Formats: sequence, structure tokens, C-alpha cells
Amino acid sequence: MEYIPLLVLIISFVGLLAMGTPVAWSIAISSLLTLLVSVPMLPAFATISQRMATGLDSFALLAIPFFVLSGELMNQGGIAHRLIAFAKTLVGALPGGLALINVISAMLMGAIAGSALASASAMGSILGPEMEKEGYSKEFGAAVNITSATTGLVIPPSNILIVYSLASGGASIAALFLAGYIPGLITGLLLMIVAMLWAKKKGYGKGERSSLKQVFKTFVDAVPSLFLLVLVIGGIVAGIFTATEASAIAVLYSLLLGFVYKQITFGKLPEIFLNASATTAIVMLLIGASMSMSWVLSFEHIPQEISSGLLSITDNKIALLLIINLILLFVGIFMDITPAVLIFTPIFLPIVTKLGIDPVHFGIIMILNLCIGLCTPPVGSVLFVGVGIAKTSIEKVIKPLLPLFVAMIVALFLITYIPELALWLPRVFGL
Repeated sequence: MEYIPLLVLIISFVGLLAMGTPVAWSIAISSLLTLLVSVPMLPAFATISQRMATGLDSFALLAIPFFVLSGELMNQGGIAHRLIAFAKTLVGALPGGLALINVISAMLMGAIAGSALASASAMGSILGPEMEKEGYSKEFGAAVNITSATTGLVIPPSNILIVYSLASGGASIAALFLAGYIPGLITGLLLMIVAMLWAKKKGYGKGERSSLKQVFKTFVDAVPSLFLLVLVIGGIVAGIFTATEASAIAVLYSLLLGFVYKQITFGKLPEIFLNASATTAIVMLLIGASMSMSWVLSFEHIPQEISSGLLSITDNKIALLLIINLILLFVGIFMDITPAVLIFTPIFLPIVTKLGIDPVHFGIIMILNLCIGLCTPPVGSVLFVGVGIAKTSIEKVIKPLLPLFVAMIVALFLITYIPELALWLPRVFGL
């Protein structure tokens, strides 16, 4: 193996990040420097530019700006309040009721909006002050909000599952969407158990028990929002429309719902479109840069060498999955989820498919794993949003975060070693 390109890639990427260079530019520049080891300057510049552009030339990627826009419309459209009211009637009377409401609301909001940041922002803004008023520490509230927000990246519709489909060379988006439900629910359930135990230990109070009439009323209020799940996922699974077409339908439905709830006006639309455009631009730049790095890795035969190296250590499926999970957990600490999926899927997918692991199953393992990285410093975007909204510091949030991290890691290993948890639903629907 030629080690110089790999060393140049690692040293330049880590060095650029350490200097505070944005992640997308760190990826693009380090890819260029690596290519310059083997290729003259002009062709290297032209190749990186071309790969960044062609990496975005995909019909499937059109779903991302639409889902980002629908998430923004939902965040502004009064949907979060209705989901929280519904969750409150279900679990509000249990120990740590407000924390459990946060987890369930985040799962529902994530499932509808498909964005961890939108979920963390909405739930933190609405439930954070309420939890503080009821005697919960703001650090515990922030920790619950941060970890539960990531469930929306596993529970569909999810932009990152679309990115994985692209990186994997065509894993079915419908199968990936269905595969995310049970792992997402298991993660949420484990987070709720930990939150309940922590609340009992700290003596946080319970809410009032809701009557069946109240449960039914809040459910009816939430039905129009929840129907989006049926519309989007049902349409994709039934083959009525593609994921890209479903994303456009989600925008139209979210817009109509915002007008019906009288939370969105024509005057608000420019701000909503601008926010969605800014988020889309960041995501697309990350994707383009990551696709260029993916190509450079392939050009230098680095994935094949890593694959051979890992398989030479062991060909035991359990041990290899453990090694890959540990590597991804480490990667997630320093790299955002989108570039990590695009760069490491071509490296690890050939290894796991040789061992007979389904690409759909591995996709869920990978996303669930990298979700943990979103909650860890130094680049955890959801961590920064959650801490910022709670008006606290990362140092203070770490202690209540640790048991919730354990819950997420337990969920990860359950999904890793019990494939049916991810694959049962896709098989039921013949995918």
C-alpha cells in the first residue's frame, strides 16, 4: 500500500479542522492535496471541481432541499405544539413526565420533519422553559432534548438515509425508510427508560393523569400532522411516487397545514425559504466536497487496502462489526454525519457485504452510530443547538448526557447484532 496519499489526506484534513476551517472546505482542500501527490496541478484542480459538481448531479438528491423546506415549514407551522400536547396526555403522569414528553415529541417531530436540528430547536424552545419551571435542571432538559432529537434521522423520512442510498450505490430508499422505524423506536424507548430513572433519582415530579377524552382530543388535533407520515411513507412503499416526488408533496402539505393552523402567512414565507435555502446550501456543499474525497479515496485504492487490512485481522462477523462500530463512533466525534456517510460507506460497505450483511441493515447501523457523534463535542451540531437554546454550557450538560449516551450505544449494539430489528419491516412489505 502507498502510505503517502493516506498520510497527506489525514494530516491535511485534521490540520485544517484544527485551524478552524469549515468542514466542507477541509474535505475539499485535503482531497485536492492528496490528489496532487499523484496528479499534476491543473488536472488535480479540474478533477476535484468536476467531482464536486457531478457528485450533486443526482435525481435522488433533489429530495433533500424539499424535505429541508418541509421541515422548516413544519417548525414554523404550529405542528410542534400539537405533538407536544398529544405526548403530554400519553406520558405526562409518569416519573420525569416532561422528559418523556420531550423524547416522544422529538420522535414524532423528527419523523415528520426529518431534521434533528429542527426537532432540537422546536422542543428546546417549547419544553425547556416548562421543564425548568417544574424544577428540572436545565442541563438535564438539554441532555434529553439533544439525544432524543437524533431519533428523527433514523425514523423516516430522513435526508441522511437518502444520502446513504446514494453512497451505497443504490440501496432502496423505501427499504431504508421502513428499516428505520423499529431502531428509532428502540432508541427512543431506551432514552425514556434512562430519563425516567434519572428523574426518579433526582426527585423530579409527575404531571397530572390525562383522561381518555383528553387523549382523544389531542390525538385528533395531531392527526393532520401525523397524516404526513402516512402520505409520504405510504406513497413511497406503495410505489405511487418516488422519494423525490414524496418530498415535494411533503412541502405542499406542510404549507397548506401551516395556513390552516394560521401559523404561516405570506409575509413569513421569504424568511422560511431563506432559512431552508441556507441549510440546503450547507448540506449540498458538504455532499459535493465529500463526493470528491470519496473519488480520491477510490483513485488511491484506499478502500480496498482498508478492506484487505480489516479482513486480514479477522473474518469473524461479530468482531468486524465491533471494530467498524468503534471506528465510526470515533469518526462521529470529529466529522459531521453527511460527509462521514459519503466517505466511509464506500470503505466499509464492501467489507460487510462480503460477510453477508444486508446493505440496508448496515445503513441503519451506520446512521444510528453517527447520530451519537452529533451529540458529542467538538463538532456535534445538535449538541451546540441544544446547549444554546437551554442557555447552558457543554461542560455542565456532559454529566446528564453520559447515561443517555449509554442508552444510545445499547440501542446501536442491539440493532447491529439482531438484524431482524432493522430488516423485518422491509421484508414484510417485500422490499
